[in-house]
Amino acid sequence: MDRTAHIVGTAITPMNRRDRTTGDMAQQVVAEALADAGVDADDVNLVVFGNATAGRLVDQGCIRGQTFLSRSGLRHAGIINVDNSCAGGSSALHMATLATMAGTGTVLAVGVEKMWTGDRRATLAGIEDGVPLADRTYLHATMENPSGSVLMALNAAWAISVMEERGATIEQFAAAAVKARRHGSLNPDAQFQSEVTLEEVLGSPTIVWPLTRLMCSSFTDGAAAVVLSASPAPKAPRIRTSTVRSGNGDIDYHDRLAEAATAAWEDSGIDPVDVDLVELHDATSAEELYALESLGFFKPGDAGPATVAGDTALGGKGLTVNTSGGLVARGHPLGATGIAQVVELTSQLRGEAGRRQVEGARLAVAANTGGIIGSSGGRSDAGFIGIHVLEAAEQ
Repeated sequence: MDRTAHIVGTAITPMNRRDRTTGDMAQQVVAEALADAGVDADDVNLVVFGNATAGRLVDQGCIRGQTFLSRSGLRHAGIINVDNSCAGGSSALHMATLATMAGTGTVLAVGVEKMWTGDRRATLAGIEDGVPLADRTYLHATMENPSGSVLMALNAAWAISVMEERGATIEQFAAAAVKARRHGSLNPDAQFQSEVTLEEVLGSPTIVWPLTRLMCSSFTDGAAAVVLSASPAPKAPRIRTSTVRSGNGDIDYHDRLAEAATAAWEDSGIDPVDVDLVELHDATSAEELYALESLGFFKPGDAGPATVAGDTALGGKGLTVNTSGGLVARGHPLGATGIAQVVELTSQLRGEAGRRQVEGARLAVAANTGGIIGSSGGRSDAGFIGIHVLEAAEQ
């Protein structure tokens, strides 16, 4: 039995709109991904559907995929729903990959999120649903701030840690934000499509020091889908490995990320230096630098200088980071983010990314995280980490 999952179709919605319903976005990406794959809806055997906030924000707590895809023509497919906070997309993709490798046939992984409802407090509460109640209570007691987001305050604490322990600077964080916005300006599906200067990033309003507004990701509406098949197709990348880990509060978030990355490199049989590009979970621009080092792409303290030098940007001399613009520029529709990362990498490995194309790209990595656990016990661990290693089709 062929134990390889090939990405034979993809689709993504623009992430700069607020006028679409959850169902409209979900049905669009399913139809477009199937068309891209040349597959009929009748031929889909399984759908794994990622979503985080529909229960709170659009009053659909269960059977979300069945509800939002009811008009998609999926007559013969079972639908499994995944709710894993910001990592719903990579969670859905992991399950879809395993199902494809097990001989299920044509499998769809879908992620969708409707976050703009006019009630910002409700959306922030939906994001915080990815934190256990005891930890949420603790974070609000210790990290409440004018931005209203205790999770951004937690990110600010991590930013301070990487400054104190690894010599990162606010200017390096700002350089990562400038790069993200430049890449986003080349992405017609990005939430933010205008470039910014270093001075504009540093001068934008403070969210929680040292993070400014332009260093922070924004929630948005969006959906993405991929079609997987055990049968190869022209230009279709294969998922070389799918590695997942969940934390329990025993270690801190970035230690857990490093642990998961080590497992991913062992699973895939490659070294980080072999990777051409990565889509990673830059909830903030500071987090981009910390994650690059935790994933093993840079030694501690080296990601910031490399970013300032332009090495991680399109046309740079090293690993290219977040050609989509990442969460900071493309946007962060929680349950769709992990799949959106893979849609971008697939376009790169097919050689179809246009002005964002990384020439000669052969190996790519998507790293998506979600949920925080253990804060009330003194450690903020990762609820879930999904790392996918993708390889271009043989020419």
